Amino acid sequence: MLAPVAIFVYARPEHTIKTIEALANNLYAEETDVFIFSDASKNNKTEKDVKLVRKYIDLLSDYKFFKSVTIIKSKTNKGLANSIISGVNEVINLNGKVIVLEDDLVTSPDFLVYMNDALDFYENEKRIWSISGYTFGIKFPKKYTSEIYLSYRGCSWGWATWRDRWDSVDWLVSDYKNFKSEKDLVKKFNRGGRDMSSMLDAQIEKKIDSWAIRWCYSQFKSNMLTVYPRVSRVKNIGLDGSGTHSGISSRYDANLSSSIKRCEFDYPELNDKIIKSFKNKFGTKLEYFVIWNKNLIKKMLRI
Repeated sequence: MLAPVAIFVYARPEHTIKTIEALANNLYAEETDVFIFSDASKNNKTEKDVKLVRKYIDLLSDYKFFKSVTIIKSKTNKGLANSIISGVNEVINLNGKVIVLEDDLVTSPDFLVYMNDALDFYENEKRIWSISGYTFGIKFPKKYTSEIYLSYRGCSWGWATWRDRWDSVDWLVSDYKNFKSEKDLVKKFNRGGRDMSSMLDAQIEKKIDSWAIRWCYSQFKSNMLTVYPRVSRVKNIGLDGSGTHSGISSRYDANLSSSIKRCEFDYPELNDKIIKSFKNKFGTKLEYFVIWNKNLIKKMLRI
C-alpha cells in the first residue's frame, strides 16, 4: 500500500505549480492519494496569492494526475507549524504512514518510489525516525558504498514517517528546563547541527514558530536516526526570498536526476566523517560562537 502524500501550500502560486507538476511526473503518481492543505491568508498582502493558489489546486480534480486529490482549505490562518502538525495528524491515521511536501519542493521522477520503498524497508527498524528525500552535498569517504547514510537530524524538505514515531512527539517540549540545565544534553543535541539548541531556545521563547525543531528534539530524546539518500530526490526552489521563513541562498542547491533508479537500502553504521560533513552544513564554529556569546561580545566591544 502506497503512502498518502500531504502537501502544504500557502501564497506562492508559481512555486506550487512546479511542486505539483513535478510530483505528477513521478512513477506511482497515478496510484497515490494526495491531500493538499491550503492555509488562509494572514493579511491583505498575501490574500491575492492565496486565492491564485486555491484557484489552481481546485483544477486538479479535473485531471487524473493522482489516484485522488483531497483539498482542505483553512478558514483562518494557522501558520506553517500548526498546519503541518494538524494536517499530518489527519493523513497519517489513514494507513499509518505519510509523505510530506511543502509548496517549494520539486521532486525527481523517482521520489515516490524512493520514499515508499524506504518506508517499507525501515518500518520495523525502531532506530529509524524518518526518511528524508533531500540531501546536502556531503563528502563521502572513498570506501563508503551504501546508497544511503544516517543522521541525528530529521529533514523538513520532503520527508516521510510512520504513525508510531509521529504520535510520540511532545509538541509542548515539557522537559525543556531540565534539558537546558544539562550542558551534556545540549552538546549531544547539537550533533545534528550547531543551530539545534539555539533554534529550540527560540521556539520556547516564541521568537519562531517551528514544528521541525520540536520534531527533531523528540527524535533526539528517542535516540533515533533519519535516513538520507546519497543522491537527492528533492530540490528546494523556495530560497529566493518568497517564503515566510526563508531568505535568499544557493547554499543548499541539489541536482536532481531525470531518470528513475531504485535505491538499494541497507543498514549502514553511523559514519563520523559523514556526520561531521553534515553538521558543518549548519554554520561555522565562529558563527555559533557569536550566537551563544552575544552578551560577552557586547561587553568586549564596550571595552
